Amino acid sequence: MTLNCNGKLIDLEIPRVMGILNCTPDSFYDGGFYKDENSILNQVEKMLIDGATFIDVGAYSSKPNAAFVEEDEELSRILPVIDLILKKFPETLLSIDTFRSQVAKKCVENGAVIINDISAGSLDNLMMQTVANLRVPYIMMHMKGSPQNMQSFANYENIVKEMFFYFSEKISQAHSYGIDDLIIDPGFGFAKTIDHNYEVMQKLELFQRLDLPILVGISRKSMIYKLLETNAQSSLNGTTYLNTIALQKGAKILRVHDVKEAVECIKLNEYLVKNYI
Repeated sequence: MTLNCNGKLIDLEIPRVMGILNCTPDSFYDGGFYKDENSILNQVEKMLIDGATFIDVGAYSSKPNAAFVEEDEELSRILPVIDLILKKFPETLLSIDTFRSQVAKKCVENGAVIINDISAGSLDNLMMQTVANLRVPYIMMHMKGSPQNMQSFANYENIVKEMFFYFSEKISQAHSYGIDDLIIDPGFGFAKTIDHNYEVMQKLELFQRLDLPILVGISRKSMIYKLLETNAQSSLNGTTYLNTIALQKGAKILRVHDVKEAVECIKLNEYLVKNYI
């Protein structure tokens, strides 16, 4: 499996790490951490040195019950960050965490190379056509509703079966627009209870049948810290454990706050698989 990022082919035979950079004041873990140029550049440099292949920049918090952000506000937050990063680190492969087609378009025009859409086109019916026109890889996540109301939709008769149908339909739709590079994200924490999240993790290998790279983003999420009766700040160990499980079940991209630890998970798992399984 490969991704074409602005002419650069990224081989996913060995899984990759996507480092998270939230440019929002209200992200569940790192909201407000990166609000000036030095803090942004220092964090990006650290993630790149630690082994991140991609940096995922978001300017609209998608945590449950997140505040609504106007499109102009999202753009005013994210475009200067893209410019700042690419001036200092011009080879950086930037992914943009947005569900808005115009934000996606302007970010790619300013140097981003991947679009990461939590709604897989459901919140903006122009998104898939826009991504097709931009000719960039497209991450499609499973979610029902919006960040403001998604937890009210956490009802399933068979969650894995329903997610499989969801992705099949989204993949067909994306292909109809001519999108070549697709990645699927199960959407841990989005319109799912704790039990739903762990059932999806337990059966994650089933999604390999879709023959697309799987991205897993469970970094410091409440599915970890609520079960352990702790908090996001104390959830690195739980994150590392679940990232290892995800790798063993076929994940090709780990989206994380803590790049070094995720890279170590990949190295150890690859050594184990190559030499002893």
